[in-house]
Amino acid sequence: MTATPPHDPADLIAVAHALADAARPITLRHFRTPGLNADHKGGTRFDPVTVADRASEQAMRDILAKRRPLDGILGEEFAAVPSRNGLTWVLDPIDGTRSYMSGTPTWGVLIAVSDASGPLFGIIDQPYIGERFAGGLGVAEVTGPMGTAPLVTLAARPLAAATLFTTFPEVGTPAERAAFERVSARARLTRFGTDCYAYGLVAAGQIDLVIEAGLHPYDLHGPIAVVQAAGGVVTNWHGGPAHDGGQVIAAANATIHAEALALLQGR
Repeated sequence: MTATPPHDPADLIAVAHALADAARPITLRHFRTPGLNADHKGGTRFDPVTVADRASEQAMRDILAKRRPLDGILGEEFAAVPSRNGLTWVLDPIDGTRSYMSGTPTWGVLIAVSDASGPLFGIIDQPYIGERFAGGLGVAEVTGPMGTAPLVTLAARPLAAATLFTTFPEVGTPAERAAFERVSARARLTRFGTDCYAYGLVAAGQIDLVIEAGLHPYDLHGPIAVVQAAGGVVTNWHGGPAHDGGQVIAAANATIHAEALALLQGR
């Protein structure tokens, strides 16, 4: 039997979907259950983790151990596994645990396979809605209750006509909040609290911008792959790569990215 090449796109895509398929029933088993307990990871802001976070990440790790044993793993809940072939799976078993605990269907399972340059393929999966955004390696599509459709970001339009999303109203530090407010003041509409789902909305051509700060790599690799595959632009607030975490701006196109980036930088 011929071994599968380590960078075979079809195998990477198939494994990514297998991970999302494994995480779905686990997250749904605990979603909207009365009295769901959450541990606080620490810090000044409530940072919860539930049994569903840990169990879904473990299920995905078990699959990778069998199907991709040479690949690395970077996940939110457990220790990193070093890569032996240049590929690393970046996993956030429940992005938006606060939303998950509150019963709102805007959390998601984030999966990406990445190399040193960043994500190659990514998934944003929303199990309760049954909606999955996938992008990279020649794929840009969403599958859900209305079937399967291509992902295509919005065409350029002025910031004054744009919709902007972020998760937390405070965004980050006071300086980061002030920078965000410069963009928000120019946008037609600003909305809060949708976690990773907002990036799926950028990719699906529903909104123009997501601007956030204080993120981790596992928050970003899946969304970056999806948005870029759909034709969008994702960078940090200096216009550089965003996959290492920190500040991020995900834009539907280069035109609105440039306009928002200039405001973030105070230009």
